[in-house]
Amino acid sequence: MRVLGVNALFHDPSAALVVDGRVVAAAEEERFSRRKHGKRPVPFAAWELPEQAMRWCLEVGGLEPGDLDAVAYSFDPALAKPAEEMGLPDPWDWLRRQYAERAPQFIATALPGLSPAAVRFVPHEVAHAASAALASPFGTCSVMSLDGRGERSSHLAGRYVDGRLEVLASQELPHSLGLIYESLTEHLGFLRSSDEYKVMALASYGEPRFLEELREVFYATPDGGFVAEAPDWTRWAPRATPGALQDPAMADALAPDDAHGGLPPAHADLAASVQARLEEVLVDLATWLHERTGDTALTLAGGTALNCVANSRIWRDSPFDEVWVQPAAGDSGTALGAALQLTAEAGVPVEPMGSAALGREWSDDELAAWLRQARVPFTTPDDLPGAVADVLAADGVVAWFQGRAEFGPRALGQRSLLAHPGHAHNVRRLNDVKGREQFRPVAPMVLLEDAPEIFSGGPIPSPYMLFVHEVAPAWRERIPTVTHVDHTARIQTVDDSQPRLQATIRAFRDRTGLPVVVNTSLNTAGRPMVDDPRDALELFGSAPVDLLVLGPHLVHRGALFAGGGAAAGVAG
Repeated sequence: MRVLGVNALFHDPSAALVVDGRVVAAAEEERFSRRKHGKRPVPFAAWELPEQAMRWCLEVGGLEPGDLDAVAYSFDPALAKPAEEMGLPDPWDWLRRQYAERAPQFIATALPGLSPAAVRFVPHEVAHAASAALASPFGTCSVMSLDGRGERSSHLAGRYVDGRLEVLASQELPHSLGLIYESLTEHLGFLRSSDEYKVMALASYGEPRFLEELREVFYATPDGGFVAEAPDWTRWAPRATPGALQDPAMADALAPDDAHGGLPPAHADLAASVQARLEEVLVDLATWLHERTGDTALTLAGGTALNCVANSRIWRDSPFDEVWVQPAAGDSGTALGAALQLTAEAGVPVEPMGSAALGREWSDDELAAWLRQARVPFTTPDDLPGAVADVLAADGVVAWFQGRAEFGPRALGQRSLLAHPGHAHNVRRLNDVKGREQFRPVAPMVLLEDAPEIFSGGPIPSPYMLFVHEVAPAWRERIPTVTHVDHTARIQTVDDSQPRLQATIRAFRDRTGLPVVVNTSLNTAGRPMVDDPRDALELFGSAPVDLLVLGPHLVHRGALFAGGGAAAGVAG
């Protein structure tokens, strides 16, 4: 069975191809269009059909549109109610619903040869749930989907057994934990439905001094749902000017070595309070679900599941033994979930998702051809891990481009910026390279075999960077770049499924004694993550990066700007 999944309504337009229960390809449209999250001016802020991603998925699968058995669209307009009936202040909701109703015609126009009748609607929260449970390694598991909103709900709790979903609870709008966090994001001067991860980072600098009051604002209910409507945040902190937290003075005020010794600003305290309350409610919801299913494993999806601090709290404090989170937990993952759901409903067994590396890739020869065409001098060393480790050990910054691009928002060693974790100045340095706020942490990659010695308080292995771990006291001064102000780190464990990356970190360990490197996404502020070789070359040419690793090929900054004639690969 051949099913193409499509997400094209709220944000993060994407496509995914599932053939006979196996995930063949998945990608966000932003990687092709270079518009982050698919954002356009209001009212067409996210209604971007992922035409390039859809066509690429079919190309990877060797399929024509007419070969598809179904196209799964991750929103069912028949379930939607007008925004005013749900208590949502959304003046463009009527147009969004009309867009969804006409999606079959739009998709058929973009994919000539496809019949509009092949397009089937999958409820939004079901698509989220399927992206977690059906892609996970568990045949039977509990599942929670939590996001801003779907057709008329913001939460689904249930259980999958042999590919079949039993819904045990859901939460009707306007109550939404995701919308509360979005509202806070906007109040703090960030971009709504985009910058929620910045609020999570900011929370670490504050004290949850408003927590008791917020316990009266949103809370779990005995039926597996919750009460949650965004309050007037000015009760606790004034509305921030957009971009205020990028100001150097604000960054200094949030620094852990604040010379004034006072409490962090009210904005950080408010972020800390909402974060803490969100964690408590999620643990309550997970506990309620476990009481009904008794399962050992919980799977999570929806934008709220990208909150790695909350995921770790669920892992530690809920009754579930295992917690698995879809790496593309946001709306991009609903394309995959919708395709998996239709596949399972057809009785086709679904294979677990073995990796998030589901995007575009280029062969070693194709990468060399890109470099020659760009007249960029490069080498192809016999010992690439050693050569890269030398640069990292000398405190160089490395742009790392390998294999298939990641599906989802996390850089997982396919499109990453790497650096030395032992120098505290590298936090500011990397944030300057990326052009982002200085309070933002950077994360560590760690060899799986060494992870338990350095990190605790979260699941290991942790291949998708979706949990936070405590950094052992003996290691905090050894790896200050990746130790956040609260002594945590959002780790990615690396094993032999990424042999070139694993060998590089081992070579770095041999040189420095540190089995850890800094990993942050290969992009600059406001831009999607690098996807193709042209993107990588553009970033390398414009950002202070010392080495570009493009597959097996290396481009040194000194060689790039030394001038000269046509480039050629040089082995050895």
